[in-house]
Amino acid sequence: MHGFLASSIGVTCAAALALPLTPPAVAATARPVPTTTARPAPHAGIPDTTMTNRRAAEPYAPGSTQSLPLEPLTRNRATPTGPGAPEQGLTRRAVRHFSLVGIVWDDPAAELHGRVQVRTRAAGTGTWSGWQDVETHNSDHAADPYTPESTAGRVRGATAPLWVGDSDGVELRVRSEPESAEADSAHHGTGTRTLPAAPPLPSGLRLELVDPGEGASSPGAPADSPRTGGLNAETSAATETSAVNADLAPLGAVEIPALNRAGTEQEFLALNAGELTEQQRARPYIGPRPRIVTRRGWGAAEGLRERGFRYTKKVKAAFVHHTASGNNYRCSQVPSLIRSIYRYHVRSMGWRDIGYNFVIDKCGKIYEGRAGGVARPVLGAHTLGFNNNSMGIAVLGSYGAKKPSAAAVRAVARLTAWKLGLYGVNPRGKTYLKSGGSNLHRKGKKVRLNVISGHRDGFKTECPGWKLYSKLGSARSKAARYQGR
Repeated sequence: MHGFLASSIGVTCAAALALPLTPPAVAATARPVPTTTARPAPHAGIPDTTMTNRRAAEPYAPGSTQSLPLEPLTRNRATPTGPGAPEQGLTRRAVRHFSLVGIVWDDPAAELHGRVQVRTRAAGTGTWSGWQDVETHNSDHAADPYTPESTAGRVRGATAPLWVGDSDGVELRVRSEPESAEADSAHHGTGTRTLPAAPPLPSGLRLELVDPGEGASSPGAPADSPRTGGLNAETSAATETSAVNADLAPLGAVEIPALNRAGTEQEFLALNAGELTEQQRARPYIGPRPRIVTRRGWGAAEGLRERGFRYTKKVKAAFVHHTASGNNYRCSQVPSLIRSIYRYHVRSMGWRDIGYNFVIDKCGKIYEGRAGGVARPVLGAHTLGFNNNSMGIAVLGSYGAKKPSAAAVRAVARLTAWKLGLYGVNPRGKTYLKSGGSNLHRKGKKVRLNVISGHRDGFKTECPGWKLYSKLGSARSKAARYQGR
């Protein structure tokens, strides 16, 4: 895998810096950035400003996070769960524009046992939504224990993000529930029963309201992260990210084009000729390379993430996830949705980059996730305890009760057929991964898993939702056929 895994990145980057980052066609069609002056977004845990209704008249700040501390709620503001049940939230208020919400708290090891509900006001119509549930159990999507990313002082506990679309008003309620009652949150019977006392809510609860901004591909888009040194550092980070895909697409490309089976095999053999066995040269068993939208294509602000890349040794398995961010998105909104999740993972949760290696939408489009090169074994933060020698694929949406689209399942198959094929792995096979520690498998245990597994196979979780999980057998079969097996 020398061509993919050990190419001379330094030489590539040096050559790349001499080239214009934006191809002429992209520059000509890029949308202009709004003419307002964007304020730097604060770190999670620091309030943006005092929240009052006059915020609705403040200038729009594209690409920012409003971080609001929760307040105690009286009984007439939230549905009670029993005597003394802790309840926090925010009363209805106007805020600056945002499109995605989530809740964070101070201790990443603490869990929120209870129910989180939010309602939002649509910016275009002024209409308030009904109450929507936010998935509270999200700690299983994370870097492995005791790794530099997981032990960074900036990491926080968090719910899953929820996509709500362009909004300018919010109301929130968070109530604690005994762990045994959480599964019954959506079902209210008429009988009376005694429940154990509700546990305290985590300390430092804050509502994160994320605005995705216009995308970094717009000329002059601001670099608002304190991790960068301004626009030059942002440009350098963007060049670095694009250069690691130089074997597959030109510098600054917004997508890596699809290749047919013959073209993919030729590329694979040319880049890895010195490392392949006679059998691999005769039968590469690699699926056609699918079209992949690059980070530049979805508008990643590269200054947000931590600089540099981290790799594992190889890719032996793929873990499939759902983002639990809801299904109320249009495919045209997906770049904004991914920018929002990226910002939430980095600015609100404190990760070094978006956690997933790839993202797939319900229309079947594939997007590059964590930076480092789509053909390389980039170390992600997606399956707690099993990020080494694996990749994480997140299907945008919530699939506990809703079936994933056929296009999304097909995209999982196409992506895994190609990426696993780069490492000689059969999608229908089994493999062993060493656990880094999870609630299912102790640290150091060698666990036998399907090459294409669901998140719940490595961690006790509902992810990727039963409806998506039940489609993984079909994805394995399709991927193997794409590989010619």
